[in-house]
Amino acid sequence: MSETKNYNTSLTAEQKEKLRRIKHLALDMDGTIYLGNNIFPYTVSTLERMKSNGVGYSFLTNNPTKSVEDYLAKLAKMGINADKGNMYSTPVATIDYIRKAYPQVRKLFMLGTPSMISQFEEAGFTSCADDPDDVPDMLIVAFDTTLVYSRLCRATWWAKQGIPYVATNPDWVCPTNERTILVDCGSLQKCIEAASGRKPDKVMGKPDPTMLDGIRDRNGLQSDEIAMVGDRIYTDVAMGHNAGAVSVLVLSGETTLETALKVAEDARTNPNPEHYPADFIVRDLEELGELILEARKD
Repeated sequence: MSETKNYNTSLTAEQKEKLRRIKHLALDMDGTIYLGNNIFPYTVSTLERMKSNGVGYSFLTNNPTKSVEDYLAKLAKMGINADKGNMYSTPVATIDYIRKAYPQVRKLFMLGTPSMISQFEEAGFTSCADDPDDVPDMLIVAFDTTLVYSRLCRATWWAKQGIPYVATNPDWVCPTNERTILVDCGSLQKCIEAASGRKPDKVMGKPDPTMLDGIRDRNGLQSDEIAMVGDRIYTDVAMGHNAGAVSVLVLSGETTLETALKVAEDARTNPNPEHYPADFIVRDLEELGELILEARKD
């Protein structure tokens, strides 16, 4: 079972060795390097320190509302240098999956933002209208901040008809610093399931390890040389576990310390826990960077 580090305790020898092996940070975005449109004050300096000490980084996100180009532009405005090789998104993973598993699929009915839909269209897919006569080859359901009720009903109809159905991510809500709840893709899936009796055939994104496997292979790394860093136990930490990477939970986003410790306690007493605990619990990305450098001094 993974050891969990409360950031108020000292590191064990085993934890230091795990930290010393880290050569690459796979970074969740919202809740980890920024919250909403506000970058954390330590993000840029921490990434620069990591890079200068031989630790690379990539960004991956379950949020499909923006294209890769949109995310890179957002990162650039925040002072973060990145290119397409640093960026993994669920639309990219979904497009690759469709091409491999459903090469005959061309027409898609999509719940998603215009930015996301344009990414699929640029990849050669056709977007179907909200019309019962415009029959899609596949249903795609994503986090849709532009959701229209009639399109949700149409998506549920197509799910009921039994066409292939892929969801981009399992997240229930999207982190925000606004006084609201952003209903995410996982919640839309439950809505469709309740009305149609149908679950997705495939749910992409974290905790599925595909994106993390891609980072490993592209950078010529071993799985345990990658730290999967994020603010959610059921996606980020689970993805790290599923990929055999070091899992790091930051407390700068969705998950509280109380929740994280409850998960760790359950894992210690339950042979089949609902969630796997993180290898490390840290206050934020800055503290993780400090721990990595501290471990390398020994």
